[in-house]
Amino acid sequence: MKVYLDNNATTMVDEQVKSAMDPFFTEKYGNPNSLHSFAGETHPAIRSGMEKIYAGIHSPKSDSVIVTSCATESNNWVLKSVYFQYILTGRKNHIIVSEVEHPSVIATARFIESMGCRVTYLPINSEGLIEAQSVRDNITSKTALVSVMWANNETGAIFPVEEIGAICEQHNVLFHTDAVQAVGKVPVDVQSFNVDYLTFSAHKFHGPKGVGALYMKKGKELMPLFHGGAQMGGHRSGTLNVAGIVGMGKAMEQAVDALDFDVPEIREMRDDFEDELLKIEDTFVVTPRNRRTANTILISFRGIEGESMLWDLNREGIAASTGSACASEDLEANSVMEAIGADEDLAHTAIRFSLSRYTTQDELDHALKVVKKAVARLREISSSYSYTPKGHESGLTAGH
Repeated sequence: MKVYLDNNATTMVDEQVKSAMDPFFTEKYGNPNSLHSFAGETHPAIRSGMEKIYAGIHSPKSDSVIVTSCATESNNWVLKSVYFQYILTGRKNHIIVSEVEHPSVIATARFIESMGCRVTYLPINSEGLIEAQSVRDNITSKTALVSVMWANNETGAIFPVEEIGAICEQHNVLFHTDAVQAVGKVPVDVQSFNVDYLTFSAHKFHGPKGVGALYMKKGKELMPLFHGGAQMGGHRSGTLNVAGIVGMGKAMEQAVDALDFDVPEIREMRDDFEDELLKIEDTFVVTPRNRRTANTILISFRGIEGESMLWDLNREGIAASTGSACASEDLEANSVMEAIGADEDLAHTAIRFSLSRYTTQDELDHALKVVKKAVARLREISSSYSYTPKGHESGLTAGH
């Protein structure tokens, strides 16, 4: 049996989403910006797709939702435009990001830092969570932007974006949140709290790859990252991805409509699966369940390199992921595990399992058997493992 438990990396495209997209590859393929009838055939679908996207995040029509290639592009757009508009001009000199942001934020922050911007990287606490007070403690009159993700891609930890948005509003500082891991897992309403920019990708909620969006509040428009055309109201040049817009709109509509029944069912399966995993001795899970998205488990098996575990799982058809770069303590360990203060050995052992609405109980039962088998094999051949239970150290929930 093949079991896909890497849904925080990408999700399967829903069949209804694929069906909605199909006509715009070979039937209604006109360039939307042309003046002939082939182009006109695409316009109703674009309008409908955009309406669904606006509705999915509860954006008023007065604000802008700009279709991009993905959240990586959108995140780059926010930080680089803030640099050009506020830092390079001398109006501000500082931005704040969390230390566990997606690489598209961290790498961009480091880039603009190399260009003279001062960057504060907020730490997470022992439970893998950002504390809103740390934003308040680091914000200054020279801060141009705070960028903190809504939910973490590795742990599923949900960060206090509402509190952070309020702090930014009090200090007249722009606030951006990467909502890639939030859309389809928690209600996302840009009118319910202060947020100037919000980014997401369709392939995280059963839409197509290669399409995402940037929400911009009215009056907080950013300079374009791309120049050369007048598409998307002049915000982003480039021929519109008609099929992508249609697919993202349909996937957004489905994800939002299903929140009330999909999320509780996924959470119940996740919790049962996690309970069984924690029965394996010397195992640890990061972040309390009630502070995580419903589908995510980041678990460490002491004494087992993450890459070795993935090798065993993959041989048995189980797809999961790890933050470990290689099965060597000399190379990079899981950044979240290091950030919460896990010891060096444990930081190399993290495995992420992430479910979706298509995950079945039979799949999880099979995965559990494979995990137990892999743990037993790998610990048996380990030259360093010995059972040394650590309790609840460093905010980790421990197994027996």
